[in-house]
Order: sequence, then structure tokens, then C-alpha cells
Amino acid sequence: MKRPKLMPEVNAGSMADIAFLLLIFFLVTATISTDAGINRKLPKECPPGTICETSINERDILRILINDNDEIMVENELITTTELKEIVKVFIDNNGDGSCEYCNGERSPESSSNPNKAVISLQSSRQTSYQKFVEVQDALTKAYLELRNTFCKNVLKKSPNNLSKIELERVRAAYPFILSEAEVK
Repeated sequence: MKRPKLMPEVNAGSMADIAFLLLIFFLVTATISTDAGINRKLPKECPPGTICETSINERDILRILINDNDEIMVENELITTTELKEIVKVFIDNNGDGSCEYCNGERSPESSSNPNKAVISLQSSRQTSYQKFVEVQDALTKAYLELRNTFCKNVLKKSPNNLSKIELERVRAAYPFILSEAEVK
């Protein structure tokens, strides 16, 4: 007598449960990377039919260029990223026209009139690395942060962490972050 050939079977009933548990395990233990970005407030759109160009005094523009080799040039001089923060602070806090009561600058006639008129013009080439661009943006942000913290301590006599909304707006108005990535004329 011949026996019929039995096909061996694999019990796949619990395979779906195992796959589901593995999926849950990886979702819980895996780290999901978050994109780092640069937080900037963009200017309002110019209404049609109006001229939105403003004239800027040449002394109120600090020109920063990042070239193809990731070298930083400020007013046509090569500098390092660490030097950039101090150069920006000195430029913004200059008080060239003497109208800023809280500024501690040198009042150089070749540098910015006051923090409300100081414009940072940042240009980068197509070959500039994203890392260098972010480094420069970070140095600019640190310069403004240090100036604002000094304003809080010297003028408001408060820690930057203990400010009300009105005081925070006053600090931002004292040192407004004016950055242009378009070509400044």
C-alpha cells in the first residue's frame, strides 16, 4: 500500500503577531531625525502698485560674502567664523550718529549709524556648503543674542529669561535683526 505524500506545512498563524510586535519594537526604539533649520521672519510682500525700495546709507550695510571655497569675506577681507560674531557686534552697536542711548559702540563715522539702521547683507555663492552657510547664520544670531542680553542686563536690569512680552518687544526693537540675503544696492 502506498501512502499519500503529505506536504509539510509551516504554521504561519503567529507570524503576523511576531511581525506586528517587531514593528512596534522598532517604532518605539528608533530615533526619528528632525530637520534642523533657520528660523527667520520674512518681510511682508510689497503691495502691487507701490514702490517698496528704501535707500540705505552705505555706512549702514555690513557686506558678508561666502565664496565657492567656503571662505568668509567681510568688506572684502577674509575672516574666520569666530571673528565674524565680534565684527557684527561692533558694527551693530557702533552708534555712529549718537542717537542710541544704550549703545556701547565706538561711534565710528565709517560704521553703522545705530542698531535700527544697521543692515547685514549676506551673499553666498552656489558652491557654498550648507554647513558653512548655517555656521555664518549661527554667528549672526549669536551676535544679536549677546547684544540683546547686554541690553536686558544694563537697561532693563533683568535677566533675559524673566522678561514680559512688552519688555521682550522692547529688546527686539532695540536691536532688530535686519538681515538681507538679496543683493543690497
